[in-house]
Amino acid sequence: MNTEQQNQFFVDSDKLSAAALEKKHRLETEPSCRTDHMAYMAGMERIKSDVMDKVLSEMEAYDYEQYTADDVRRALHHDRCSVEDFKALLSPAAFPFLEQMAQKAKIETSKHFGNTVYIFTPLYIANYCENYCIYCGFNCYNDINRKKLNAEEIEKEMKVIADSGIEEILMLTGESRSMSDVKYIGEACKLARKYFRNVGLEIYPVNSDEYQYLHECGADYVTVFQETYNNEKYETLHLMGHKRVFPYRFEAQERAILGGMRGVGFSALLGLADFRKDALASALHVYYLQRKYPHVEYSLSCPRLRPIINNDKINPLDVHEKQLCQVLCAYRIFLPYVGITVSSREQKHFRDGITKIAATKVSAGVSTGIGDHESKYTGKEEEDAGDEQFEISDTRTFDEMYGDMEGEGLQPVLNDYVYV
Repeated sequence: MNTEQQNQFFVDSDKLSAAALEKKHRLETEPSCRTDHMAYMAGMERIKSDVMDKVLSEMEAYDYEQYTADDVRRALHHDRCSVEDFKALLSPAAFPFLEQMAQKAKIETSKHFGNTVYIFTPLYIANYCENYCIYCGFNCYNDINRKKLNAEEIEKEMKVIADSGIEEILMLTGESRSMSDVKYIGEACKLARKYFRNVGLEIYPVNSDEYQYLHECGADYVTVFQETYNNEKYETLHLMGHKRVFPYRFEAQERAILGGMRGVGFSALLGLADFRKDALASALHVYYLQRKYPHVEYSLSCPRLRPIINNDKINPLDVHEKQLCQVLCAYRIFLPYVGITVSSREQKHFRDGITKIAATKVSAGVSTGIGDHESKYTGKEEEDAGDEQFEISDTRTFDEMYGDMEGEGLQPVLNDYVYV
């Protein structure tokens, strides 16, 4: 086996042509073959915003080792959490204060959200992708079963989900404009509006006029994962495709706001880079936009890496549960009005625990495959379902999740928005 093959991130498929295989290996081993990840590509909208510069400068200057136990005590004592306090709460010095942080976070959650927890489910409608991201099962060089649902199949899946009782859906695609263009996503939004009260999107970033079109089709909010805010690390993880352009992805939520979206969601994929710095940047991204656009609803997610098909180098334990709990408690204390989502990537015991402290939204009845909700809900096998993006940990159905929440004294909420 030669050096290039030893360095490959995914198992090579015999379906790749010799030219494609050569390009894949060169992207992996020769940085000079990659495009400039800070340069906009043709057709990408540029907006005038200073938010990225503010966030990145704060993150790069963040030396979490300088914070002491006294800094943490002061942060916990303050009625309002400043940026400096938040930095202290994310630092290693705060780890011994996790119980106190959890108590303060719980108070803030109860004050602003009561004991409510919102339930939604994701629906993947396509898994075609034009990016080469080395940690994602959907990437264009990974040999998986690709599928794109047509309108009839999308509506069939939606009906199955809606019949279970769920009223909020998050629709996802792989990042391929050619296979899942904006019009296709817009038509899916129109179908979703027939069955659900709230419709979210997690798709490739688009321009503000395209976000406006999707909002007019029925989308309420947009979630975009920056993956990592370390732009040097970002370059080594995203080797090809539109996703490689760091600033265009960073500005996606602001373009969605300009396009009229009611809400926007943020996240880093914890474990790709320094999780403390990524957690700081994720929260500051919300913080600065919240002050610029106070009328918008904001939410944070906290996903960790999960195992994926054809790549055994993914380590989902790079960020441990107690560290994740520290991040979530710090988020809640710093951003008391912001929703916090904990996905089915996490195990049942963790999700049950953190919803009593800081989280306000969870997914249920989850499948990350394409077109297999019917089999999941009815037991009917779907032979040509598209492969999943990653493995989930919490496999509870909607009914199981709802019952478990009630049993813990929480109030499950299916919809909190009324159109008039």
